[in-house]
This record gives sequence, C-alpha cells and structure tokens, in this order.
Amino acid sequence: MFVNLMTKMFGSRNDRLLKQMRKEVIKINALEPVFEALNDEELKAKTIEFKERIEQGETLDAILPEAFAVVREASKRVFGMRHFDVQMIGGMVLNSGKIAEMRTGEGKTLTATLPSYLNGLTGKGVHVITVNDYLATRDADWSRPLFEFLGMTVGCNIAGMDPSDKQAAYNSDITYGTNNEFGFDYLRDNMAFSPEERAQKPLNFAVIDEVDSILIDEARTPLIISGQAEDSSELYRNINLVVPTLVQQDEEDKEGEDSTGDYTIDEKSKQIYLTELGQIHIEEIMLEKGLMQQGDSLFSAANITLLHHVMAALRAHKLFQKDVDYIVKDGEIVIVDEHTGRTMEGRRWSEGLHQAVEAKEGVDIQNENQTLASITFQNFFRIYQKLSGMTGTADTEAFEFNHIYGLETVVIPTNQPMVRKDLPDLIYLTGEEKFEAILEDIKDCVERGQPVLVGTISIETSEFLSSFLKKSKIKHKVLNAKFHQQEAEIVADAGKVGAVTIATNMAGRGTDIVLGGNLGAMLAKLNNPSDEQVEKLKASWKEEHDKVLELGGLHIVATERHESRRIDNQLRGRSGRQGDAGSTRFYLSMEDGLMRIFASERISNMMRKLGMERGEAIEHPWVTKSIENAQRKVEGRNFDIRKQLLEFDDVSNDQRKVIYEQRNELMDEADIAEVIKAIRGDVVNGLIAQHIPPQSLEEMWDVPGLEERLKGELTIELPLAKWLEEDTKLHEETLREKILAEVEVSYSAKEEMVGAEVLRQFEKAVMLQSLDSHWKEHLAAMDHLRQGIHLRGYAQKNPKQEFKRESFELFSELLENLKYDVVGILSKVQIRAESDVEAVEEQHRKADEAPKEFKHESASEPEQAATPRVGRNEACPCGSGKKYKQCHGKLS
Repeated sequence: MFVNLMTKMFGSRNDRLLKQMRKEVIKINALEPVFEALNDEELKAKTIEFKERIEQGETLDAILPEAFAVVREASKRVFGMRHFDVQMIGGMVLNSGKIAEMRTGEGKTLTATLPSYLNGLTGKGVHVITVNDYLATRDADWSRPLFEFLGMTVGCNIAGMDPSDKQAAYNSDITYGTNNEFGFDYLRDNMAFSPEERAQKPLNFAVIDEVDSILIDEARTPLIISGQAEDSSELYRNINLVVPTLVQQDEEDKEGEDSTGDYTIDEKSKQIYLTELGQIHIEEIMLEKGLMQQGDSLFSAANITLLHHVMAALRAHKLFQKDVDYIVKDGEIVIVDEHTGRTMEGRRWSEGLHQAVEAKEGVDIQNENQTLASITFQNFFRIYQKLSGMTGTADTEAFEFNHIYGLETVVIPTNQPMVRKDLPDLIYLTGEEKFEAILEDIKDCVERGQPVLVGTISIETSEFLSSFLKKSKIKHKVLNAKFHQQEAEIVADAGKVGAVTIATNMAGRGTDIVLGGNLGAMLAKLNNPSDEQVEKLKASWKEEHDKVLELGGLHIVATERHESRRIDNQLRGRSGRQGDAGSTRFYLSMEDGLMRIFASERISNMMRKLGMERGEAIEHPWVTKSIENAQRKVEGRNFDIRKQLLEFDDVSNDQRKVIYEQRNELMDEADIAEVIKAIRGDVVNGLIAQHIPPQSLEEMWDVPGLEERLKGELTIELPLAKWLEEDTKLHEETLREKILAEVEVSYSAKEEMVGAEVLRQFEKAVMLQSLDSHWKEHLAAMDHLRQGIHLRGYAQKNPKQEFKRESFELFSELLENLKYDVVGILSKVQIRAESDVEAVEEQHRKADEAPKEFKHESASEPEQAATPRVGRNEACPCGSGKKYKQCHGKLS
C-alpha cells in the first residue's frame, strides 16, 4: 500500500525515465528546422563531423540529440518517413543499454536506425540481431539506403556465406544478422587456425529485435558445433523395435503393489521413467536380440550406452510427435521450434534423440555427433560491451532480463491510443465443441467481410482447422512452419477484406499486418508503374483500409492458451496497430494441454454437474485467473530451467574464456618458444617429482624408473645412475638442474638441425592442434558429468557444488595432459623439412573442414536416468539441492 502511494505521488521508475527522455526529445525537435535547411551533401558531412568529435573525446550521449535529428531528417528524404517522438524515446532506451517494449506496428525497425547510426560512428561495429535470415536480409536491404545516404556501410550476416563475404559483413559499420549466426561465428572464430580466418571484431554493441524470443525462449538451449562420432545406426534400429512392445503404466496402478506397465510419463516435465517391471522386460528383449550378456543388468557400467539408447527411443516415441515437434521433409527429420512454429533446417537434437526419431520414422539415420564447441545465449550476449533489445512483449519477463542480463525494461507508450477490444476467454468441455464455436466465429466474420487471423500452437492444429474450413468451403491461407517461405506474402494480405489466415503460434512475426493489405507490397508487384497507376492503387487501398476499420479491424481468434502469457500477448498484439480498431478472443477446452495438466478435474466435473449443454461455454474471470496462474507456474519452471542451465554453463564459461584467451594469444604470437620452454620445464619437473619426491632421502629415489620415463616421454637417454656414482655431491636440486640442462641441449640440437623458423612454426601448429583435441575431449567429459550430476542430490550433496568441484578437477587434468602431450610430440617427432610442418597444419585443417552441425540441444531438461518416482521429502532431481516438495514438487 505504501509503495502504491509513493508511485502515485512520484510516478513509477518507468514514468520517471520517460519524463527524462521527453526533455531530450524537445532538444531533438528544436534541431529539426536547422537540419531541414541543409542540403544533402551538408547533411552527409555531419557523419564525418561526428566521427571527428568522438575521436577528440566527446561522448555519444553528448552528440545524441544532433545524431538522432540527422537520422530523422535523412529518413524523411530517403523514405518519406519521419520518426515519431515515441520512436526517439525508443532509440534513447536502446542506446542506454536497456530493453524498449514497443507495441506491434510502432516501427521498431525504423527505431533501431537511431542507436545503430549513433554507435556506428565509433567504428567498433554495431550488430542488429533478428530471429531469422529472412528478417535479417529484409531489414538490412530496407535500411541500407538510409545508412548509405549518411555515409555508413551496411552488411548482412546469414548462414552459408563465403568466409570473405562474412568478413566484409563484419567490417561494415552496421551488421544485420541472426542470433544463431553471430553465436556460431564466435565459436568458429575460436576454432580458427590463423588470425586471418577470424571474422568477428570484439563484440561492441548489439540491438536485438524480438529480444524476448532470443534471450528467453531460445536461451534454454545452448548453441553447439559438433562433428561426427562413431556409427551406431544399427543399434538405434534394433532399439526402435523394442519400444512398441512396451506398455505405459496406468495412473490408477502407480501406487499398487501389483502395478503393471513398463514406463510412466510425466507430462509436466516432459520426462519418461522406467518401472522395475519395464527394466526386467527390456533386459529380456535385449538378451533375445543378443545385445546383452546373460546375468547382465541394464544399469551396469558396461551398458550405460544401451540405457542411453533405450531412453532416447522411448522419448522419441512417446514424447515427440510428428507435425508438432518435427516434420518429415525430403527423407529428413526437421525440428519445429516450439515457440515460433518455424522449421529449423539443419538443426538436430543431441544426446541421440534425433537418431532415435529418425529410426522411429524409418528415414536414414545419420551418425551421432561429438561436441566441438558450445555456448549458451546468456553467456554469448553478456560478452557484448553494451546490449539492448526491443519487442512488443517484455514486461512480463522484466525480472529475468534484469536478473540474468542486467537489462532494464522500459515500456514505451504507443503513438496513437490503443482501442483494441480483448474479449473474455470462452471455455468449452470438449475440443470438438471449441472448434465448432471457432468455425461459427470465422463464418460470422467472413459474412461481414472482417479479416480474421487464427492463431494455433502446433502445425497439427493448423492443418486440422484448415481441413475444417475446407469442408465449410471457406477460402483461407495457412501460415505455418511448412510454408514459411511464403510467410511475408501471406501476412501482407492478412488484413484485406474477408481474408482468413491460419498461423502457427507466432509465425510471420516481424511482419506487420496492415488493414486493407500491405500497400508497399502491392506497389512492388507493379512493373514500372506510372504516377496515375500509383495514385489509383493508393486510392483503392485507402477505400479498403477504411472499410476494414468500419468492420472492426483485424479479429484474432486463438485456439488455445500457450504455456507463456507473453506468447498470448504477442498474438493479441497483431491486431490494433497504430490506433487501429481490432478485437481478440481465446477459445479453450478442458482437453487442451495446459488445461488438462493444470486445471483440476473439479472444473470439468463441475461443468458436467451444472448440466452444461453441448456448445455451451463458461465465461468467467475466475476461470481466466486460474489459467493465468497455471501459466505463471510454467513460466516460473521454465525460468528455473534457464537459470539452472546458466549456473552450470557459468562453470564451463570460465573455462571457455581461459582456453579461448590462450588460443587467441597463441594465434597472434609469431614465436611461442618461451611458452614451450616453460611447459617443458614444468613437464620435466613433474616427471622428476614423481620418481624423486621433493626433500626425500636417496633411498626413496626411483632412478631407473626416472631414466625409463625420460626415455619414453622425451626420447632422451640420460645415465642418471652413473652420474650419481661419479659425483657424490649431486643432490636432488643439482640433479634436477643437470637433467633440465641436458633436455634443453637436446632440444637445441633439434632446432639447429631444422632451423629456428621451421621449429617455431611446428611448435605453434602442435600446440593449437593439441589444445583443440583436449578441449573437445573435455567438452565430452563435461557433457557426461552434467547428465548424471543430479543423482548426487540423493546422497544429500549439492549437485551444483559437486559439478563445480569435479569440472575444476577435469580442467586441471586437461591443462596437465596438454603440457605432457605437447612436450611429448615435440620431443618425439623428427622434423626434417618445412613440408612436415605443413603436413601437421593440413591435418588440422582437414579436421576443421570436416562436415559440422550447428544445433540447439533439446529444449527439454537434461535427460534423467531411469530412477524411482521421487518422494516429496527426497532431493529434487533438477539439481537444485532442495527437497522435491520445496522445488518442482510444488507444481504437482
């Protein structure tokens, strides 16, 4: 109550920020007449002037009003579009490293030109990041005339570009591209073999479009570059035949002693657990197929791989549905993004899940992969010196943005008042009744000519609804993951009179639905039109635009609630842009996924007891509130998953920074002789310490063992026993110095033989190759450690602390093994000419050029080994270290 009173008196933090920025807008508006008076050349010259002022030490904030006024004036001349005052505020929010929440249709693409130009003046690079290649290319092409008019260069960074084109894109003042491509380029640069192969400059400033989609929805899954491992496709096919013979345990049987069933499914956490009976059943089948030995257990150390395959096949069959989670296209499994409904070409699930789905669908099974490099979006975007973002829906996730990324969310007011009508939800008993009601709503709109956008959460639902409309002979267009190439065209027509468009979730996001159709797209279709034709088309469009407004604008029909309120708000936001009329309505049934899992059976029983007739709906604020509470629970759980992923990845990130830093230093150095000498000293001292313990008696020395190790590891034969006999004054320290001196003499002889320059080049090649090889092995070891670490919770240990401790041990082991490996290779290999060095480099390049995959891991939680059902007082399997009832058990 006190907080509310203070807010009323002094305004919220958001209000105070807006008030402050409006003062800057007044300054910018005052400069408008000054810049209007300049000719084109004088306006362009301002860019050079600003760059000179920055070089002399003036800050970006000091020149912001002038720079923004210049961009506004240039936009008026190039596009005939003047930035609104609210867009100026949005530009200031982005420049200050915050998130600007701007409603759909408020002109976020134009807003982004303001901070991009200002920060581009520094010459350090600006990245404008979007969710897909189409939007990146479209926005780059659209904004290029404006930036080029002001003397700035624009690049576009998309998948599949030549390295030279990619480097040119990064060398531009402003680079447009996708979040995945920027992330993968960072990883690729840290796998490069020479400084010339790197594309990215140090990460300076980023503006992320659809920031919630990139930093929230996609942050649950790390970016991974992987290469092929061993072929086990036959095993996947064999296990695939086992799964259909397994039976799911009934809900009623779970608690009984004579319960039947081989596995249970937890829909909330998208996990499968084997029962004791299931374990016995699978072991019997494995024995029959000769995949296991008699007396062996599925859970023995030798059969860990077999268990991994069984769990992957179970998940593929029982949790991943065709046309919902993936589609089969040209004999390949293509993942469908659960948040956007888009297909993700070239992406693969990890941990054998993708191969299991391929076996299930009977397509060719591709080899499993080994992780070569990986990073989460959280850690990648935190590398930028300054980060900002814009979206229509950020306020519901403001806490997470602030907590994880340190980004404050500022809600920007709309340019025109919002007049859209958000109608209450209608809840039906069955899905059939719900779809009948949706059909009636669509028919009513079609008869009146009002355009309708129907939002679905899966391809399956959109195709079912499409067949429903075809039976009723209603003309419509389907916009889902299977047809996203025609996305922009379909969305451009979605606001025309009588148009009916079915869209998966947020397919088509980033493209405005303009009432009456997209005038720009219509004009683009005309081939060299005359002024008369243009005017005629504009008049025709104006007439249709006004007609749609009279009919009530765009009507949104949603077929069910998404698990996140934010996604629902995105769908609503497609209607009512720039003060246009519009309406939205959500249709739900008790059979919907969210309702089935979270809405208690009491509601459906109550609906039946009330004697609700077929086609009758509940419309009450209480029910809507309970649905929103369910959504909050899922949002909270998803936040926990992302936070936990980050906590684990932070450990890997510290190690990644060390390795990448060391790797870049090695690449940039022409001569690493001193580094190699220090490593060689460490290795020799380590070998001596193992056989002659420090400050020990001579009786404890293992001299023959040390002679053998020096010969084996460093190919150097030293008569240590003879030295000790001949020189009684030799003690531990002097012996150590003598051995080190002999090792250095031996290495110097090799240098004289091949020449210093050739040896320096060879040292660098060996060091880089060994570092990459050990890092790959380390990543695989970390993956295995991560998969089973949650089980430590059962031993009353904190899984995160255990992960930190063991990963540190693994990393120390990596550094130690790297030293021995490098010194061993340099000592043993006989280098005769420069061609030997080139052979080593060529070998590394071939490994680097081998086919790689760029993917996200499965968006569900890390796979849990089959464990008994978790008791309320037991440790939560999520790895938090809390009791199950205090953690994810709260959701049950």
